[in-house]
Amino acid sequence: MFEDIPVDVGVIYEGERIRRQDLYVEFGGPKCPHKFELVRARKMEEVEDGKIEIIGPDIKDLPEGTRYHPLGILVEVAGKEVEEELEGVIERRIHEFCNYIQGFMHLNQRYDIWLRLSKRSYQKGLDSFEYIGKVLIRLFKSELPFIEKIQVTFITDPDKVKELYEEALRVYEARDARARGLKDDEVDTFYGCTLCQSFAPTHVCVITPQRFSNCGAISWFDARAAARVDPKGPIFPIPKGECLDPVKGEYEGVNKVVKEKSLGAIERVWLYTAFGYPHTSCGCFEAAAFYMPEVDGFGIVHRGFRGETPNGLTFVAVADATAGGRQVDGFHGISFEYMRSPKFLQADGGWYRVVWAPKEVLERVKDFIPSELVGKIATEEDVSNMEELKRFLMEKGHPIVERWKEKGLLEEEKPEEEEREALELVPGAVPAVAGIPALGGLRVELEGATITIRKVTIRAPERR
Repeated sequence: MFEDIPVDVGVIYEGERIRRQDLYVEFGGPKCPHKFELVRARKMEEVEDGKIEIIGPDIKDLPEGTRYHPLGILVEVAGKEVEEELEGVIERRIHEFCNYIQGFMHLNQRYDIWLRLSKRSYQKGLDSFEYIGKVLIRLFKSELPFIEKIQVTFITDPDKVKELYEEALRVYEARDARARGLKDDEVDTFYGCTLCQSFAPTHVCVITPQRFSNCGAISWFDARAAARVDPKGPIFPIPKGECLDPVKGEYEGVNKVVKEKSLGAIERVWLYTAFGYPHTSCGCFEAAAFYMPEVDGFGIVHRGFRGETPNGLTFVAVADATAGGRQVDGFHGISFEYMRSPKFLQADGGWYRVVWAPKEVLERVKDFIPSELVGKIATEEDVSNMEELKRFLMEKGHPIVERWKEKGLLEEEKPEEEEREALELVPGAVPAVAGIPALGGLRVELEGATITIRKVTIRAPERR
């Protein structure tokens, strides 16, 4: 099937990582502003079966070491059973099929794609998108036989990629909007996806009407259509079964299927919370929510954010703590569409528990944030550390401050003179190091440490 392809092609290469020192060229990625992959359903007469087109420089035209080059992948399909509902599902398989190619790495989805070609595979002759296109066409027609005709276009011309990027964003938004309205309690079947198990072996994505896939590419309607036309594929129905907890989102049928598909590694899932038994994360999530105990609230960070969160983490650090198919308290891979859902972190307080997010995130979901929170969620333009975040939340009157009062976490600050007098009463007290008072005559030096102190009480010794 792949005798004319200069490298091996097979499922064995899924999960292969191409490190920076081993790459020949790189497309997309975090520092590339315009990249996308898009599938469009067409009429039979609009598709030239087997056609591969390259608009812009081909792989062999780029110098070794090229990084973050713009790329668009447009796949157009036709067939009697092909419909718009299947576009997102077909699109998600680009990730899987690209990773079948030896020395060719594909990460993420939609507008977040990141591809690398290794030096070794280039030296073997994989020097053109013609080969990538042939592999995609053959795998799509083999694995998804309802596709009768298919053509693939690779766009590397920066201006053309930018132009089509805007069109792709409009298509994604229209798809997502079609899926809004249906509620989880109005259906008796959810859907599961294991497309990312090559990267996260214990991850099972549970897709409901009000909880998109973590990658943001597959809605409940998409999943239903995929399971119907490809019953042996990686997307499958999950009978809900009895609802064990409507607030946390625990369902008997979900627990049963997730345990089976994760080979027993994950036994319970709570769909609407980041604590207890949170939904697992792969690595392709659009954003991640992370708990900040210092303020008892959540931050949200997305792939496009290049700075640091108020607690000093980058997106990469949050993603590392979140991914891999694990259940990690306080870390939650999410899609933008899930942020627009009434079920978003429902058990944790939803948007009322969110205290920080990049400005771009808030802009993209602004119509779904409660009006009373507008201007009260900090961004990178408002604060740069935890102390600034606390002051911002108090000054703006964020609802989280009332939560602090209820839990006894908010205390009046003592005047500086009073604090100094109290410290002088401690026998053997020495000056503070790294902001922590040293006690008992010991000098405390901290390096590379993060310490959270809920409460410090200094009492004068009893006078006898």
